[in-house]
Parts: sequence; structure tokens; C-alpha cells
Amino acid sequence: MKNTPIDKHIIDETINEFQIKDFATATIREVKAIAAKAEQQSGIEFIKMEMGVPGLLPSAIGVKAEIESLENGIASIYPDINGLPELKNEASRFVKAFINVDINAEGCVPVTGSMQGTFASFLTCSQCDPQKDTILFIDPGFPVQKQQLVVMGAKHESFDVYNYRGDKLKQKLESYLEKGNISAIIYSNPNNPSWICLNDDELKIIGELATKYDVIVLEDLAYFAMDFRKDLSKPFTEPYQSSVAHYTDNYILLISGSKAFSYAGQRIGVSCISNKLYHRSYPGFTQRYGGGTFGTVFIHRVLYALSSGTSHSAQFAMAAMLRAANDGKYNFIEDVKVYGNRAHKLKEIFLRHGFHLVYDKDMDNPLADGFYFTIGYKGMTSGELAKELMYYGVSAISLVTTGSEQQGLRACTSFIQDHQYEQLDERMKIFAENNPKS
Repeated sequence: MKNTPIDKHIIDETINEFQIKDFATATIREVKAIAAKAEQQSGIEFIKMEMGVPGLLPSAIGVKAEIESLENGIASIYPDINGLPELKNEASRFVKAFINVDINAEGCVPVTGSMQGTFASFLTCSQCDPQKDTILFIDPGFPVQKQQLVVMGAKHESFDVYNYRGDKLKQKLESYLEKGNISAIIYSNPNNPSWICLNDDELKIIGELATKYDVIVLEDLAYFAMDFRKDLSKPFTEPYQSSVAHYTDNYILLISGSKAFSYAGQRIGVSCISNKLYHRSYPGFTQRYGGGTFGTVFIHRVLYALSSGTSHSAQFAMAAMLRAANDGKYNFIEDVKVYGNRAHKLKEIFLRHGFHLVYDKDMDNPLADGFYFTIGYKGMTSGELAKELMYYGVSAISLVTTGSEQQGLRACTSFIQDHQYEQLDERMKIFAENNPKS
């Protein structure tokens, strides 16, 4: 057996220091910290694929607008809890331009990143009906969203969509909804971590069942329009970003500035509440607050308690970026296509050295290349593969932490540098020699 690029002793000792019994359960932050320490001790560069952090420069349009607002003294003024009017209007236009759905500006609510958007949504949805106290995850998904429910002491259920694509989704989903305890369904599209994209038939199933069982759908669009298999970059022109909003009135669209506009550091997003849902009243609100509609409780009760509004200057940035996209002056998709190019190169290297893609198809279609992809290696569990790759200076998170029942890892393309493709090729050649497949 050849020696590994990183001394195994360094990795094993560091993992022991973190007292991680099963590496399959290591969080994103733990994997990142272990990789950083091992890199420092060994002096060997890690190929870091564990963090879903944008690796591109932020939109210059947003930066310029934010600087101008700060220079005009906006930092001294509390933002309106409802949100900057310009941002609300442009968010409404953006949903029409790129999803072809009508949402009034009043329901487009700035949030401190989609993370706050989901937290506020979980809280509000869980308070609608005392009988509906559980959030349903269509997994795999973003691990921290489940952590949010742990923090608030709320219940959740989940299932891995791997074996339930297409028509199979209906029976599986309905088996949870018919119990009567589900308040909301959440999924991401494109999906973090698998990069599968639910199609319109599947979204129709979700929407129709949400209406039938009076459940709210939380559609996480963190990777908005990043299905690079089709050109979704032209405003007010087909094709549009697929959405459950075409099939039910019970939904919130979670739109983030972090990935599509590489504006993650300023923590800005917009939660877009459907017109009908915004004005609905629920018995739980009357019991808890003495009244209110979903929209007013979301804004004036929950968001107000969480942060008393969203960064004022960041709202100016988001408004400017959305306006430029809506007007066809800013092709934000062109800027982020580099992620797809990176994924294509990385997949080729892994596949050539005996790995396989865990989530490899969208129904009968090849999976898109994008921000994430999933890899496995025959004979290795998620935890074993994640730990083994650390010896080769490659860090990624286990699919176990995403709610997946499949064995493998999530790999993110955002931090990959051009010189690292050659590094990865060399290291995976050694990996394959050290781990021959039977």
C-alpha cells in the first residue's frame, strides 16, 4: 500500500480531539475545522469540498448600491419591518420575470438570508394549527434546517426521495400528510446536496396534496435557476424556473442573494408568501396573538422578534441586483455557470478512479452539473469514505447528515481552484490503488 498524502496519524488524532465517534455524523463545521488543522500541521493543501460557500466575487451591482446607501447615511435608520419598498417591488417583479408567478409586493419580505427565512417560516407554520406540529422534509436536504427545528423544539419527519421520483412520490408523500400532523413541507430545488431537480409533474403532485391536506410548502430556491441544462436567464421569457407556486396557493418561495448573486456575506434574501396565504387567518394565531393573518404574523410578530428587520444597506443591494436582472441588464446565471464547469471536471476525475455518482439521474435524464454533486465508492459507508478521503487531503460531508439513506458524500464545487484538478487526479489515483474494488 502506498503512503497517503496526509499522514493518517494527523487525521486520526485530530478527529479524536473533536471526540467524533462516527465520522458519518460530523457536521460541515467540524469537517472544515479538522481539514484546516490537518492542513496546517501537514503543510499540504486540502481540496475543500465540504462548505457550500460562494467562491465568486459578489455582484458589483449590489456592492455599488450598498455603498451608495451607506454613504447616504442609511446605517443610522432602522429599516421598515415590512421591508424596503423598492426591494419588495423588485422581488415581486423577479418572481414574475423568472417563475411566471404573480405575488404582490406586500408578500415579498426581506429576511437576513434564507436561513432566517426558513426559521421564521418554520415558526409561523407551526403556530397555524395546534394539531399540526410537524415539519416534513423531502430529503436529502440542508442539514442546518433540521438543526433549526431542534433549536426551537419542533418536530420533524423526513424521507429520502431517491426511490420516490415521479409517480411514486404521490403515495409516499400522502402517507405522511394523511396523518394530519404535518404543518409544512420543505425541499430545495435544485437540491442541496444531490442537485436533482424536481420536475413539473412532481411539483404538481406536491402542490395538489398540499391543497388537499391544507399544508404549506416551503420551496427553498437557494440555487435559483442554476439548472444549467436549460437557459433560465432571460426575464419574462420561457423557460422559467419550475415551482410549486403553479400548483397550489399554500406556499412560500425562499429566494436567497447568497449563491445566485454571490452576496452571502451580507445575509440577504426574500421570503415570498403567496397572495392567498398572506391574508389567511388561522385558529392558532387567534389563540396565541389574539388575531392576525399569516403575512402579518410572519412579519410583525415572528420577524420582529427575531431581528427587528433586515440589514438596511443590504436591502438596497438586493433591490439593485433584482432590478438589473428584471430589466435584462444583468445575466446573473452567466456569472455562476462556472460551478457547472467545475462539477463536470471533478466528476470526470472521480469517475475515472472508480467512484460513482450516488444521485446520478433526474428520472431518465442525466443530472445537471452544478454547485453540488454526490459521490460514493463501492464497499465503503458514508463515514468510512469521508474519513478515508481526509487522508488524501480531500474534505466533504457525509450524506447521512443530509437525511439521505444512500452511502456517499456531498461534494461542493465552490472553493475549487484551477491547479487543484491535477492534485485531485494524482491523489485519487493513489486512493484507487490503496482501495482496490473487488
